[in-house]
Amino acid sequence: MIDVFKMGSKWRKMKLAFGINMCVQVPKTIEHSSSSPNSAPTVSDHVSQSGEASGHRTTTPTPSSYDIRLSKSKSKSFKGTCAICLSIMKPGQGHAIFTAECSHSFHFQCITSNVKYGNQICPVCRAKWKEVPFQSSVSNVSRDISQINRVTVDDWTTVVRRLPNPQVGTGRQISSHNNVHEPAIFDDDEALDPQTSAIQVKNEADNNMKNTMEIKLYPEVSAVSKLACHENFAVLIHLKAPHSGRKQNSERNNTESSASVQNSRAPIDLVTVLDVSGSMAGTKIVLLKRAMGFVIQNLSSLDRLCVIAFSSTARRIFPLQRMTDAGRQRALHAINSLVPNGGTNIAEGLRKGAKVFIDRRWKNPVSSIIFLSDGQDTYTINRVGIDYRSLVPNSIHRDNGEGLQIPVHAFGFGADHDATAMHSISEMSGGTFSFIEAEDVIQDAFAQCIGGLLSVVVQELHVEVQCVHPHLQLSSVKAGSYQSSLTENARMASIKVGDMYAEEERDFLITINVPVDESSDEMSLLTVRGLYKDPITKEMMGLEGTSEVKIQRPYVARDPVVSLEVDKQRNRVRAAEAMVEARVKAERGDLAAAVSVLERCHKALSETISARAGDRLCVVLSAELKEMQERMTNQRVYEQSGRAYVLSGLSSHSWQRATARGDSTDSTSLVQAYQTPSMVDMVSRSQILRTPQPASTLRSTRSFAERQRGRK
Repeated sequence: MIDVFKMGSKWRKMKLAFGINMCVQVPKTIEHSSSSPNSAPTVSDHVSQSGEASGHRTTTPTPSSYDIRLSKSKSKSFKGTCAICLSIMKPGQGHAIFTAECSHSFHFQCITSNVKYGNQICPVCRAKWKEVPFQSSVSNVSRDISQINRVTVDDWTTVVRRLPNPQVGTGRQISSHNNVHEPAIFDDDEALDPQTSAIQVKNEADNNMKNTMEIKLYPEVSAVSKLACHENFAVLIHLKAPHSGRKQNSERNNTESSASVQNSRAPIDLVTVLDVSGSMAGTKIVLLKRAMGFVIQNLSSLDRLCVIAFSSTARRIFPLQRMTDAGRQRALHAINSLVPNGGTNIAEGLRKGAKVFIDRRWKNPVSSIIFLSDGQDTYTINRVGIDYRSLVPNSIHRDNGEGLQIPVHAFGFGADHDATAMHSISEMSGGTFSFIEAEDVIQDAFAQCIGGLLSVVVQELHVEVQCVHPHLQLSSVKAGSYQSSLTENARMASIKVGDMYAEEERDFLITINVPVDESSDEMSLLTVRGLYKDPITKEMMGLEGTSEVKIQRPYVARDPVVSLEVDKQRNRVRAAEAMVEARVKAERGDLAAAVSVLERCHKALSETISARAGDRLCVVLSAELKEMQERMTNQRVYEQSGRAYVLSGLSSHSWQRATARGDSTDSTSLVQAYQTPSMVDMVSRSQILRTPQPASTLRSTRSFAERQRGRK
């Protein structure tokens, strides 16, 4: 039965005067039930495209100003896209279509979930609605029948309800996440699927029979004279994670991946901690919702997602649930119920995110937090004596031996975020920091991150290095942000690498002091051992490949082979150290000295053998150093983008992991030096789905200085 209560004549005149076309379209596929004693008069089956019935109709004036129309005509295709679920809206597909007073349209099911917690803001244009739709059972609605318009579909009634006037003196909108019931303990996480997990373990065990981690060792030169000593002799340890076995398919739809694709990787528990303070209003919140929609659609039924929204306070708006078809829909509705307002309480947001992991009853093999903010903490940090450690809960500090070991991948959104705080949060937790300068690439940045997180093939990787020759000693271990240690006698070193994504690579430079040795023509320098856990089978596995490195010791070392691999990794370390030094000087206000440091490093790189050989890493390192110089031309430019650009670069180099940086994730950025095939695949999907932005594309292919000149 479809019941329609017509509007009053006053609103009809106003609507005609303003040209407003607000409607709910119920598809033709809905079957009309027979009349019941309690039903209202039935609308004629003959309804024109404009919504006017060709036959007789009963009109009942109501207090509501909404016009609810039923269209059965398919002569015109509806080409709009629902801004909430991002699906095409077509009449006749079994979905009602709701068009609001601001003229934007949505699936009725999507918008009713979006507004049910008090949100009265259009997700697209941010217009404040006077009336919103909601869903309720027929029995619950009957008592309010004199105050509402309704359309009955099966046993549910879609209702347009007039919102009460906001209380005088509140001075702010109602934020939807402040009205969600939140338990004291987050132990309501959805259980894992044991049957699917068992199948996954078997498939992964079969794959691992010929899919193990690789190790290669490179001495900086192949030979050292017997009569010569060589201080700070470099040995490169190169590690490469196995492939995931996941089939790359760019044409895969974003609904549910096949069982073979799902079962080839470790599932994840992902918690997103999202800034919904007042500064996120407008375009930012719309782009964030779309980016989260992309994340949700690319999680499988094995993965679980939780959403924390924070402003002045923090609330869990979506519990840790599996991303089945139903789970995705619920997650999308939760995301699209967000309304920006209030301040920025970063510490509270991260505390709630960590609490989800502490309280959960079940655990997926991989766990991570995606944290996004566009502002500065206004509650926890004392600007006089800044202590960024206070922002990160002790439970996720990576230097806490009993901690959860949950990396926080932080995303600084726009020009006003606190890049130093975001970088500190990621470093303390073992995550990465990305700088999203151009707001429209937020989806690509998220895509790159989850492309890695959804391909973890190595966990708890621990590497041990030991001197072989009795007179050798280790000088240093260049491991970036990875925890490393040397024994007291400098004969052994260890590196805690942790997780690695499929086909991800790690390079560590070990320096030793090679003594004079006339006893033999060959010297064994180091042995390297490693142990890691398979995230699915939980089996501990060892590294495969060369585990010992040797050099020749002739009396005269004629034309020794120089390793390009060692040289280019030296360049990477040298560039990262120059960035650290330049940043220190820039923070002191001495930008000229900072630029000078970067220029000297750039010149030194250009004279190396890998640069002369046209090594790609050296090329992009040089381009990045040049970009940083341009972002240090004056204090204003440095504070707006230079600081964040440098810190995201340092994060990328110190972890040897891709981060989004600047305007895009385009190949002109050094980020590509660490991108994995899974990341590339996910970013490609995002870019295909994103609306083309020619201006943004143009920016990403020019230097920062050229873009700045173009804006003048």
